[in-house]
Amino acid sequence: MNSFDFYNPTHIAFGEGKIADLDKLVPAEARVLVLFGGESARRTGTLDEVTTALGERQVTLFGGIEPNPSFETLMEAVTQVREQRVDYLLAVGGGSVIDGTKFVAAASVLEGDEWEILTQGGRNIERALPFGSVLTLPATGSEMNKGAVVTRKSLKAKLPFHSNHVFPAFSILDPTKTYTLPLRQVGNGVVDAFVHVVEQYLTYPAQAPVQDRFAEGLLQTLVEIGPQTLAEPENYQVRASMMWTATLALNGLIGSGVPQDWATHMLGHELTALHNLDHAQTLAIVLPAMLRERKAAKLDKLVQYGERVWNIRDGSAEDKAEAAIAKTEAFFESLGVKTRLSDYDLGEQHIEPLIASLESHGMVKLGEHGDVTPEVCRRVLQASL
Repeated sequence: MNSFDFYNPTHIAFGEGKIADLDKLVPAEARVLVLFGGESARRTGTLDEVTTALGERQVTLFGGIEPNPSFETLMEAVTQVREQRVDYLLAVGGGSVIDGTKFVAAASVLEGDEWEILTQGGRNIERALPFGSVLTLPATGSEMNKGAVVTRKSLKAKLPFHSNHVFPAFSILDPTKTYTLPLRQVGNGVVDAFVHVVEQYLTYPAQAPVQDRFAEGLLQTLVEIGPQTLAEPENYQVRASMMWTATLALNGLIGSGVPQDWATHMLGHELTALHNLDHAQTLAIVLPAMLRERKAAKLDKLVQYGERVWNIRDGSAEDKAEAAIAKTEAFFESLGVKTRLSDYDLGEQHIEPLIASLESHGMVKLGEHGDVTPEVCRRVLQASL
């Protein structure tokens, strides 16, 4: 196990009815901007529940944050924050709304070019407005971490940033808020959480049995409850397990002290930026081919993954590794998330622009060994056709 610093200050309020806790969690004198996505927050009554819980505080709204939050839309929110002298933000939605709120929190008080938050990966963030979140779509783990991803539509660029200044002060996780989600979003959420765990776990042995067993437990849980989340949308215990698993998948704990990959995510970001695919769809396309391409380097952990998560016992190490990848691919498909570029009307002609975009963003030495080059990514995409 490698040395590490683990820090996570986010307060989690978990359970049905916890939105009422906003009155205790948000400072009484706060001037609050509530940020949300589409009209589902209004239609389901969640937005009304939130504003009621905020009581007599000065509250204004900002809606329209996209599933892949755009720099352009978020800068409109930054303008509103500055003009209205907002001093507290509240995200109501899934990972995209929370990611967007993190950007707004940092950009609103930044002295300089707000776009540099993305181009510098958050290194220029020195402070941010405080904010909390009310999670309605479990998937990204953004409700309990310091990272975010924002797309600049005009440049077709989707870039991540990280900073200790953008941990949510609190996040409210009420599983009943997931009952009305479209099944496509539910399936996406399971895939997203699954790949988050894989990117921190499926690298090479690092003598970190605690992190390995924790990661394997999360993966086993997702395999077990994934189909149930689709089949039983109002099963509270299943949705509660899904919500908490997605949060734990990327709150920093299982990635502490171990090597991490993230090549699948970086290549997936290019697919979203250029072709507007759902984030989880891009992960389902890229991960199986990425694992096959890098099977030799990942063989020991692939075998461990196959044995412990999928109970694969027969065959050689190579056989077990391939069977584990095939099981992963089939799992994504069982959730309604397709795993081929051709499933999304993308073909050979789309590969070179994706590689060029990857290179333009400096993503040329990816993976736990820094050996995932554009050429490797080209082969991965070709294998994903």
